[in-house]
Amino acid sequence: MSAYVAYINGLVKDVLARTPNVVSFGQNISTGSCLSGLTRGLPEGDGRLTVNTPNIENTQTGIGFGLMVEGVNGIFCLKQQDFLLLGIDHLVNSWNAIRSRNPQASFTVMAIVVDNGFEGPQSCLNNLPDFCSISRIPGYTISGKTDADRVIGRHLVAPGVRLIAVSQRIFRDEIIVPAGPETVVDEENEIVRYGNGDDLSVVAMNFALPQALQAMAGAKERGLEASLFTIAAAMPTRWDAIVDHVGKSGRLILLDDVKSLNRPSDRLLLDVAVRQKQARVHAVRRTADDSWAQPNADHLDINIETVFKEIGL
Repeated sequence: MSAYVAYINGLVKDVLARTPNVVSFGQNISTGSCLSGLTRGLPEGDGRLTVNTPNIENTQTGIGFGLMVEGVNGIFCLKQQDFLLLGIDHLVNSWNAIRSRNPQASFTVMAIVVDNGFEGPQSCLNNLPDFCSISRIPGYTISGKTDADRVIGRHLVAPGVRLIAVSQRIFRDEIIVPAGPETVVDEENEIVRYGNGDDLSVVAMNFALPQALQAMAGAKERGLEASLFTIAAAMPTRWDAIVDHVGKSGRLILLDDVKSLNRPSDRLLLDVAVRQKQARVHAVRRTADDSWAQPNADHLDINIETVFKEIGL
């Protein structure tokens, strides 16, 4: 298996090689490091172009919608999710003006989330659900191999608009393949279940898959048969598969490293509280503080002993 960024790059190239009429654009996407390898070697010809642009994100976002209106597929690649703030007007207002036309071309914004720490206040945004909420555009995060296969394979050049986020923290790590049987339990929301144990439900959201694997290891040490659920959709529309499993297991560990204060994981916890009142639940999530505005480790830490104590194990 290859490193995370190399694996995603390979998938993107494979999809583009099969898809004519695609313009990929962004700052230094085919020069220098090619966004640390994410966009290296994108295929050209047969209507495929790779265009290096200036650092003008508002204009670039508008270009993507303009290409879509003209029936041309576009992929806008950003080296930092932070810069997409400059395109918010187009994501909200331009898309509102276009969406009723039911465009059949594709526009994808693929942004790197700078979450590896000690980067400073303008290089630490990790808020994909906020972008999706205000724009009403679907979004997806890629944490492991199945996320990558499904998100890139199903959504990269599909008709319509979407936002895709990748994690810089794990760029050089081997792509994660969780153990156990793998089942897609919700196609629309890209929810995948690993394992078939009913003693414990573990849920990973945003880029918290590594921490979720720590929780799964803790369950195994305690002799528990657990199931791990990953959710690639940034704004899921339902949680039935997870909530039903919590009804069987009676215990939920939720891990979410997003920095949004209006979190989709809040809605999952509410749904569990309403429908599975007897379940023991512990959530490991971010607590907003002023350290986010200065260089810091920018890491979601998990204390295994505390987590299992909170759910009565």
